[in-house]
Amino acid sequence: MLKERASSQVRSQDYGKVKGAPVVSGGARNKTRLVTYRAPHGAAVQVYDYREKRARIVFGPELVALGPDEHFTVVRLSGDVPKRPDVIKSLSLLLGPDFMTDIVIVETSDHARLSLKLAYNWYFEVDREKPQSSSSIFRVPDFVGDACKAIASRVRGAVAAVSFDSFHKNSSDIIRTAVFGIDAETEQVRNKFFFASNNLVITNIDIQSVEPVDQRTRDALQKSVQLAIEITTKSQEASARHDAERVEQEAKGRLERQKISDEAEAERARKQLLSLQAQSAAVEATGQATAEAKARAEAARIEGEASVKQAELKAKSTTIRAAADLEQYEKKNRAELDHKKELISLQLAKQKELAAIEAKKFKDVVDAIGPDTIKKIAQAGPQMQAELLGGLGIKSLLITDGSSPINLFNTAQGLIGAQQ
Repeated sequence: MLKERASSQVRSQDYGKVKGAPVVSGGARNKTRLVTYRAPHGAAVQVYDYREKRARIVFGPELVALGPDEHFTVVRLSGDVPKRPDVIKSLSLLLGPDFMTDIVIVETSDHARLSLKLAYNWYFEVDREKPQSSSSIFRVPDFVGDACKAIASRVRGAVAAVSFDSFHKNSSDIIRTAVFGIDAETEQVRNKFFFASNNLVITNIDIQSVEPVDQRTRDALQKSVQLAIEITTKSQEASARHDAERVEQEAKGRLERQKISDEAEAERARKQLLSLQAQSAAVEATGQATAEAKARAEAARIEGEASVKQAELKAKSTTIRAAADLEQYEKKNRAELDHKKELISLQLAKQKELAAIEAKKFKDVVDAIGPDTIKKIAQAGPQMQAELLGGLGIKSLLITDGSSPINLFNTAQGLIGAQQ
């Protein structure tokens, strides 16, 4: 929305050339034709109805058609660098992302006046589903001028609190901190500046140039820069000379260290030679003793192995003898067990045969006597007792041995009931 981007906006003199409203002779519009406007992509158009007293927002790309009592809301924005009001006039409002440029005159704490050329990246944070969020972008008539004035005010206040030298070294941090502010939780510079009035979001600030306004300040700054260049050049020359001297001293030191290292290596080689000679003499002196000791150790080893072998064979023979004794004992026990099983089987067969004989004998006796005789024998005793009691006139008799309790009350009631 800047002067350098004004070619993409519709100028005030172009408003009569709206699609659907052809210009007739004499400059009058044909009132029988429908007035339309093609809203570009990424833009919003506000149409106000004077009869209903309400406005509607149309987002592009869209063809906007006016009703009988509707009019387009003309957007008048600031333009040029530095910003001037009513430079840009358009029927649509771009939603971004885009950028705008402005020049801000600031003064440091040591009264150095500077001209800052700043570029701001911006966009509108709009929820198209919510009418309140959509209409908020048109609340501020000139959002470019309003945003530039708000940012310029913050920048002037921040720069006025620092010196020129401090601002020259940390201009980016000072301006970003002044505009975006510090987050209280993370203590870091925020990444955006939000305008709640129209949902405008500033996402970045680019410092394109910093120039002194006063000619004397500019000359002093140029002299300071030249002096700094000379100081840097001399410092680099001194540093190069110092590096050369340091390299030379390091080379001499490495040479001396190499000499000392070579002498130490020679002494180590001489010491190793003497050590090898002493080892050869010791080996020669101890060779025979070592051979004899090895022979004795070998003989002792062979004798020990023979003893171990003899003990193993003895243990093996003992194991074989014990296994044979165990096998003999198991066979003897197995034979005795088999003999006892045979005796028990014979006795069991004998008992079964005797039982069968007794059963057959009892069956033969019963068959010989007969069932009727057995029945009469069984009934003879009780029948004789009943006849004897009947002859004595006794109708009821209760006999107990006293070990089993009897309910005499119930018994008496039964006897009385029987008498009645």
